[in-house]
Amino acid sequence: MELAIAEARKGEGFTNPNPMVGAVIVKEGRILARDYHHAYGGYHAERNAILNCREDLSGAQMYVTLEPCCHYGKTPPCTEIILESGIKKVYVGSMDPNPLVSGKGVELLKSRGIEVETGICEEKCLALNKVFFHYIRHKTPYVVMKYAMTADGKIATKTGASRWISGEASRERVHNSRHKYMGIMAGVGTVLTDNPALTCRQEGKKSPVRIICDSRLRTPLTSELVRTAGEVPVILATAEGDAEKKKPYLDAGCEVLTISEKDGHIDLNVLMQKLGALGIDSILLEGGGMLNYSALKSGIVHAVEQYIAPKLFGGTAAKTPVTGEGVAWPDQAFRLCRPNVRQIGADILIEWEVAACSQES
Repeated sequence: MELAIAEARKGEGFTNPNPMVGAVIVKEGRILARDYHHAYGGYHAERNAILNCREDLSGAQMYVTLEPCCHYGKTPPCTEIILESGIKKVYVGSMDPNPLVSGKGVELLKSRGIEVETGICEEKCLALNKVFFHYIRHKTPYVVMKYAMTADGKIATKTGASRWISGEASRERVHNSRHKYMGIMAGVGTVLTDNPALTCRQEGKKSPVRIICDSRLRTPLTSELVRTAGEVPVILATAEGDAEKKKPYLDAGCEVLTISEKDGHIDLNVLMQKLGALGIDSILLEGGGMLNYSALKSGIVHAVEQYIAPKLFGGTAAKTPVTGEGVAWPDQAFRLCRPNVRQIGADILIEWEVAACSQES
């Protein structure tokens, strides 16, 4: 199953909004085949492994990280080819919460005489597809808030300069996160200040859908985002209702979503519903302090990636990762849990989960 998990990870960033899945086929103590779900719309891991095997599978065993599907979608059901293959036993890492599957795949295999054992390396298999499990249950994106800060908690100096806080190794990892997650979200303030491209600059990997929270449509038509909207999708989320104001963005290839307002800004919960309906299963939030606070207050953030650089900026005017009104009392804090700490070059990365995300509570 560990090998199947390693296979599954090869599909990272390419399978969304489908899960990452890996499969390994074993017979008489020997690995006959291994494969994974390569990309959304393509064959699933089980089918790939079986089709790529050139040996007799009679009596073989399959290890698969997620319950085999049993319905027709973009591809035929995996249970069908497993039954035809001669495999006698299937080890399953985690069950599939998709209502179209949800235990039906395992029951179908059992009813046709195949032995099935579930829960193999279950915790690791569940962690592999946190994004998929959230999206399939809630139909809204899994949101990861990312920021780089100094050891004294600053994301920019008193002049607003921020390049570069983190080191090269951390920045490279962020580009991989841009590939991993389906969308990337920032506020119009970031666009006006930095004119970012918000793309993945790693060869062979994909760039995310770029989502800009822009209540009054202030994104410059000359910005890097608008200029490249025909190459990498751009969604402008706005409360602006003037069709004439939207037209030049539409002509440039941007998609414009009209979102209702809440507390003077676009309603982020409504935005998540609309993005989920568009099939966007995950978002890397690279916002400034105000958007970060609004996202936390709205309860849409599920995880935090916090890069800490071995530097000190100081200054009461220097920017911090989360601004806005803030909470009044310590017991009102946005709570984080289950930290995972590692060193990335000279920086420290702490990955947190957000406790009791309101979307799921």
